[in-house]
Amino acid sequence: MNKIGTDIASHRIGFFLVPEFSMLAYTSAIECLRIANRMSGTKIYDWPSYSLDGQAVQGSNGITVNVTGSLEDLQSVPSVVVCAGVNVQDHVEKAVLSRLRRLATHGASVGALCTGSYMLARAGLLDGYRCTIHWENLAGFREEFPDIDVTSELYEIDRNRYTCAGGTAAVDMMLTMIAMQNGHDLAALVADMIMHHRIREGTEGQRMALRARLGVSHPKLLAVIARMEENLEMPLSCGELAEGVGLSTRQLERLFRKYLYKAPARYYLKLRLDRARFLLAQTSLPILSVALACGFVSASHFSKCYREHFNHTPSEERRQVH
Repeated sequence: MNKIGTDIASHRIGFFLVPEFSMLAYTSAIECLRIANRMSGTKIYDWPSYSLDGQAVQGSNGITVNVTGSLEDLQSVPSVVVCAGVNVQDHVEKAVLSRLRRLATHGASVGALCTGSYMLARAGLLDGYRCTIHWENLAGFREEFPDIDVTSELYEIDRNRYTCAGGTAAVDMMLTMIAMQNGHDLAALVADMIMHHRIREGTEGQRMALRARLGVSHPKLLAVIARMEENLEMPLSCGELAEGVGLSTRQLERLFRKYLYKAPARYYLKLRLDRARFLLAQTSLPILSVALACGFVSASHFSKCYREHFNHTPSEERRQVH
């Protein structure tokens, strides 16, 4: 087995598990630390886990994880990572926010996996820092925290704040941190052991390229869809979209029907309604604010379109979520 040298630094990272946390992000991060210990031949990383009351926590996949201690035991750690997942808004506790602020005040580095960034934002720990969050939660996060510099990158490391979008992005963030703390050689060995062919840069986007996501390769069609996704709050007309790629409105209509089997206006509407659904589930924004954020001029028009598409109203959607 290959081993690196002994000139390494030890690190203790406390993981705080929020109910319904992302198991993939949590285990990805911890496995990187475990394998770093194995490949170095030394216990350079320690990763105790904590919950609010010290009891086991159930992840979003239904699997329960035992923890080392409760929130009261989470103190004097040089680094703490909040691991969250779905419905993070429902699990915000004042005691947790207070403890996170106290740890940061005493010099701890603070990180987040997946939607744990939401918890850090509620604690005021991302003010003045660059951060990221899972793409599904990005729009809602921006609406709720307009002054925070949030990006759509895989992960962000800004001084003593580190956040990742979740999923396998946790692997890349942890490998990057291992490289920063104990050298690239160790990080490369860990990546090799988990068959991770390369350590992705944080600046790589979270989502699949449109070409792969839609199974479409027509460049002008992809360019139009990209413009649609960038302009959900202030929708562009079909004429403006067509003109932007040098097509007539009729040509654009034919492209959409040939490759996506629907008119561009219907496709655009679906994008806006999907965004609205995310905002209804992930924020406490008034329904009118959600409507305006998704390009609808009134709550009544929004409700009508929403019911036609999802078979229930925005109000019913919100009640179902809660």
